[in-house]
Order: sequence, then C-alpha cells, then structure tokens
Amino acid sequence: MPNELSTTLIKNYLLAPGPTPVPTRVALAMAQPIIHHRTPQFSRVFADAKALLRDLFQTSQDVLMLAASGTGAMESSLTNLFSPGEQVLTINAGKFGARWGKLATTFGVANVEIQVEWGQAVRAAAVRRALDDNPAIRGVFVQASETSTSAVHPIEEIAALTRARDVLLVVDGITAVGVTAIPMDRWGIDVLLTGSQKALMLPPGLAAIALSARAWERTKTAKVPRFYFDLARERAALAKDTTAWTPPIALVVGLREALTMMQEEGWDRVFARHERMARATRAAARALGLRLVAPDAPSPGLTGIYVPETVAGGKLVAYLRDAMGVTFAGGQDHLKGKIVRVGHMGYMGAFDTITAIAAFEMALKRFGHDVQLGRGVAAAQDVLMEALPE
Repeated sequence: MPNELSTTLIKNYLLAPGPTPVPTRVALAMAQPIIHHRTPQFSRVFADAKALLRDLFQTSQDVLMLAASGTGAMESSLTNLFSPGEQVLTINAGKFGARWGKLATTFGVANVEIQVEWGQAVRAAAVRRALDDNPAIRGVFVQASETSTSAVHPIEEIAALTRARDVLLVVDGITAVGVTAIPMDRWGIDVLLTGSQKALMLPPGLAAIALSARAWERTKTAKVPRFYFDLARERAALAKDTTAWTPPIALVVGLREALTMMQEEGWDRVFARHERMARATRAAARALGLRLVAPDAPSPGLTGIYVPETVAGGKLVAYLRDAMGVTFAGGQDHLKGKIVRVGHMGYMGAFDTITAIAAFEMALKRFGHDVQLGRGVAAAQDVLMEALPE
C-alpha cells in the first residue's frame, strides 16, 4: 500500500546542482511566440544579453553564446587556443577536472596532469612546481568549482602564476559564475566559461565563454581543427548582434530575463545569498554529525555530504526524489552511493535550503539512521536568520 506522502504529494523541489529551478518570470519570457534569429527584434534581445554577460563576467571582452552544454564551451576553449603536440596542464580533482584531460587527449594535445584527492583543492604551489618543471606548458585548465565534489580551487592565486608567463588560464566556471564573484579581467583569467542550467536559472542548452586579449591572439595560431566551435567566427557574428549558427532563441530570450533579475537584485546580493545558503547547509550537515566532502574548500554553489555508512546513498537519493519529491544529486564514480550533493544556486533562497535539510533529515530517519529531527534545520535557520529584516 503506498504511503500517504507519496499519494498526496503535489509539489516537486529541484534541489540538485543542475539543472536548477527556472523562475516563472524567465519561463514566461521563453514562452513568448518564437521570433526569427536573423531579425532586428532578435538582435535587440541578443545585444541586451551580451551586455549583461559582460557585467556578470566582469570583463571588457566579448562573451560569446554557444548553442551547447558547458562541455561544448570546454571543448571550444581547447580547440581554439592550442595545437596538436603542444603541452597543457590539467587539474584533475574530480569528474569534471578529468574531462579536461580527456579533451586534450582527444585532440592530440599533450597533457601534464596534477591529480588531487576528491574533495580537496589544488594548491597554487603545486601548480607553480608543475609550470617550473614543464616550461613547455602553454595552458592551465581548472574548475573554479568542481561540481562532482563541491570543492573550489584558488583561481586568483593560479591566475597570478599564469599572468607572469606565456601560459593561458582556462577556467570552467559552470557552477561558479553567477554564484560568486569571478572578476575575469582583474584576476587575469584568459578564458572563463559557464552553462545555462546552473546559476543562470535556465534550462540546459546554452553556454557562454569569454577570452582575454592574449587568448584571442593565440586563436590566430592554434592548429586543432574546428568548425562549429570556431570562436573567431562567433566573435565576428557577435559584433553584428547575432550568432554564426542557429542560436537557441528561447534560451537567449530567457538569459536576458534571468540576468536582468540578477542585476535588479544586485550582483553582490546574489553572491551573498549563495554564500549564506551554502553556510547554512554546511552548518546543518555538521549539526547532524555528517562529514562534508569538501570541508576545507567548500563551494558556495553546492554542498557534498557523506551519507552514513549504514545508509545506501543511491537508494536514499531515489527515495527523496520519488517518494518525497525532492531531487538531490548522488555521487559520481567512486563516490557513487556514498554522498549526496545539495544544490543552492540560481533561483533558490532560504526556504529552499530549509526544505532540503528537512527532507534530508526525514529520509535519513526513514532509512534507519538515528536522527534528531529538526537539529539540522535549526542549525541552518541560525545562519539564515542573518538576512531577515529587523
């Protein structure tokens, strides 16, 4: 006989680290009748989105929009800047750090890899040693936030190293851009990229990427073959407020609306909201006696939490989703079944965090773990009270 909760449930909560909830205001903008992409009407929308992306990336450079997931932007950053046989340094600290190495191998680019324990951040000193030991390295590839572990890397420190050399810094900001401040120009990041389905509050399918002036110079000599992901061609189209290929029209319309919402909230307030939700989630996990996946370098966009050894993590995630209507993400590769990953980025606020913790407590109790209900919620509330008006 089905339990009462599963038969009366009327609302689902998407609390995973992507895709994230889409605000009604953005969904309604995307639901407008489709317009043709080679028209002045679309170019006006495109120009607005282009300007807002520059503000978000904190750059004077062009921010290109690609009809692709974030991995498409990752691939384009390699194919447009490097040549077969050249050497790059990749930071492998999780599922997505490993992807950099796979991309390099696919396109014949030599890869020097720094392996970092999952949940840890790379040390800038390790990057310096690798660059000193391998003077032929032409680029460093790293995540700002490693989505598979919820750890963040010291991008500003790494940028200080690459700025002083003929080495480009390529940063995957997919779960960082829009979550925390990443001042591309001030830090000296050469390539910064993101995807639509995280802090940008959109469905998947749109990527954004920006290149520094010296990165654009490198595109002139790069020899890796490219066609669809030809960033120089996209840049030429961008100057005319259009795209080289057919764009995801509705997503660009939604992007303008989502970025306008963030601008109205205020960029600093957006970043502070994410940091507060992250601190609340971590406080809740500690109050429940649970270990964090990345205790020393936690992401403000998501939190990884080890489930108790007596609980099957995969079944717990499925129960939360199917019986309680609350979607978290589980672990990947060797962390599969061992952790949950709770998202707190994009269109989320204090009470989404409370819902996440309350549901997590209830599910743990359902699976036989000794939980004092409300303990984690109370710890989260203590943090979230900071933002309540007097």
